[in-house]
Amino acid sequence: MTTQAIEKPVDTEVTPRERTRNRRTYRPNVDIIEKSDELLLIADMPGTTTENIDVRFENGEMTIFGKVPDRQKEEVRYVSQEYGVGDYLRTFQVSEAIDAEKISAEFTNGVLTLHLPKTDRVKPRKIAIKEG
Repeated sequence: MTTQAIEKPVDTEVTPRERTRNRRTYRPNVDIIEKSDELLLIADMPGTTTENIDVRFENGEMTIFGKVPDRQKEEVRYVSQEYGVGDYLRTFQVSEAIDAEKISAEFTNGVLTLHLPKTDRVKPRKIAIKEG
């Protein structure tokens, strides 16, 4: 049974959100895995720390933000620069099939894992058959 618990990401909408920080922002790569009792949302966010991650759920939207500190504390003249440093931002629409009160998160080795438990009404269940 596949649920549409996470709809298309909000950040792909025609009108992007306005940002107040003048800093490069990246969309973290995310895998979404469906299990019988929950969805797992796994986001790659290297360079940030647990203290610098903010996950919010409000009005059916889940927003993931990760602040990444600058690599260089002083002005540096690069000969070549291929690695971009910036914050992470991604927003998803979450359906009512998710129990918002039980959402949990963990962050290990640059990977944020969100556990989005399904509500009881959408979880698969076995129907008991009475002898008749």
